[in-house]
Amino acid sequence: METFSSKILQAAVEEFSRLPGIGKKTALRLVLHMLKQDKGSLERFSDALLHLYNNVVYCSECHNISDQPLCSICSSPRRDKSTICIVEDIRDVIAIENTGQYHGLYHVLGGIISPIDGIGPDDLTIDALEKRLKTNQDAREIILALSTTMEGDTTNFYIYKKLQPYGLKVSVIARGISVGDELEYADEITLGRSIVYRTVYETSNR
Repeated sequence: METFSSKILQAAVEEFSRLPGIGKKTALRLVLHMLKQDKGSLERFSDALLHLYNNVVYCSECHNISDQPLCSICSSPRRDKSTICIVEDIRDVIAIENTGQYHGLYHVLGGIISPIDGIGPDDLTIDALEKRLKTNQDAREIILALSTTMEGDTTNFYIYKKLQPYGLKVSVIARGISVGDELEYADEITLGRSIVYRTVYETSNR
């Protein structure tokens, strides 16, 4: 049990330690670092968080984080609207964009099917994807770019079966990503090649 000389300090440490991957010791270091900053820096930090909370929205089309109802990717005339890349969350969009190898659209699921965590298909944006495909006449290919874990593979298969009536090409990223890896931790070259050398989903599972 940590002992603090200040209840104010303790409260700040407890709030920081709520962040993913941040333990009490790391939280204490962060709080002490913040205390050394000038008031202007702290105010900018605080304002940025409040602005994020109050003004950020999710794209009505792909569910990516956006400043506008329609994100800059979905609204860009330069994007290839014939391909839609299915990813788990926003971090995967950022990782793929950083490769510079993909120029289509995205669809963010908001997670993957994981019964052990109580996450089922209804908790994801799969229904929204189907509604999107019914109105998007340009879509020709769906790229499944989920983590190569058992949960990722389960989600891939579920989406693949749901997409059968639409007559679209369904492909999956090449296994340049090691089994069990999450996309956000893959290096840009490996991830970029996995997108470029994607394979047809049916073929990849034989």
